[in-house]
Amino acid sequence: MKGHILQLLENAEDYISGEKMSQQLGVSRTAVWKTIKQLKEEGYEIHSSTNKGYRLLHSPDRVTPEEIQKYILTSYIGKRLIYEEEMDSTNVQAKKIAREGAEEGTVVLTEQQFKGKGRMGRKWDSPKGTGIWLSCILRPSIPPSEVSFITLLAGLAVCKAIEIETRLLPKIKWPNDVVLGGKKVCGILTEMNGEMEQVYHVVVGIGINVNTKDFPIELHSLATSLYLESGEKYSRKKLVGQIFTQLEKYYESFKEEEGRKRILEEYKKCCATLGQEVRVLGSQEEFTGKALDLLPTGELIVQKNTGEMKTVRSGEVSVRGVYGYC
Repeated sequence: MKGHILQLLENAEDYISGEKMSQQLGVSRTAVWKTIKQLKEEGYEIHSSTNKGYRLLHSPDRVTPEEIQKYILTSYIGKRLIYEEEMDSTNVQAKKIAREGAEEGTVVLTEQQFKGKGRMGRKWDSPKGTGIWLSCILRPSIPPSEVSFITLLAGLAVCKAIEIETRLLPKIKWPNDVVLGGKKVCGILTEMNGEMEQVYHVVVGIGINVNTKDFPIELHSLATSLYLESGEKYSRKKLVGQIFTQLEKYYESFKEEEGRKRILEEYKKCCATLGQEVRVLGSQEEFTGKALDLLPTGELIVQKNTGEMKTVRSGEVSVRGVYGYC
C-alpha cells in the first residue's frame, strides 16, 4: 500500500484528501494515515492540511522498490525486487534465493551492508544512504568457462550508466573495478553456482560509491565516489534504473557471438589497464609486465618483463598497476 499511496501523492497536482485515497485504494482512512506517518518517518516531506488532505513536498534519495519503480524500464532485470533496509550482504541473500529458484533478473538491494565483500574475500565498506549495493541473479545457458565474461559486461554496463546519469567518464580496471581519477568508485563481484559443464545461476554483485563524502584514511589513495570526483550529489534511484537498463542490454547482446565481439571492443575502449605496466599477484606466481590485450573470452594478455607472454584469468590473480591503482 505504501507504494500506491506514494504514487497517488506524486501524481496529485495539489493536495489529495485521505478520504479520496482510501476510496481509490479500498482501505480505511486510518490505514492511509498510518502509512503517511510511516512515510514521514522514512524522510518524506508531506504537508498535512485539515481541509485539503496531503501534499508531497519532497522525496528522500532512497532505493526502496517504491522509489525506483518508475525508473525501471527493462523487460526482466529488476522487475522483481527484494529489498531490506539493512542486510549482511546482497550477494549472500541473492545466492540463497537463487538456490531456492528465484527467476532470472531478480535483484536484491539494500541501503546498508554489514558484511559486504569484494573479490578474494576483501571487505567492501557499504555505509547507509550513500551508495548503491545490489545483486542481480542471472541464469545464462553457458559453460562455466564463459562466466568471467559476465563480469566484463557488468563493468561496461556500470560505466555506461554512470556516464549517462552523471556525464562523468569512468574507466575499468580489469576485470571488475570501475575507476574515476585513478581511484575505485565501483566494485563488481560475480559468483557462480554450477557443475563442470553447466551453470545453474550467476549472481552479479555491484557496489557503487555514489554520494560518499569521506573514506577511512587507509582508503584515501584507493577509493573515491561520484560526489568526490564532481562535487555534485546524484540520484541513486535514477542510477539504479539506468544500471538495470544497461545490464539487460549488454546481457542480451552477450547471448550472440557478434554481440560478444561488440562488447569486447567497447570494453577495451573503456579499459584503463591496457597499455599499462602491471603487477600480477597469484598464489603460484608473481610478476610484472605490460597489459597488452584481451582474448575473446575476456582473459588479459600480459607480456612479462622477460618477454614471455602470459594469459591471466580473473579468478586466479590480482592485477595492480605499477605506477597507480589501474
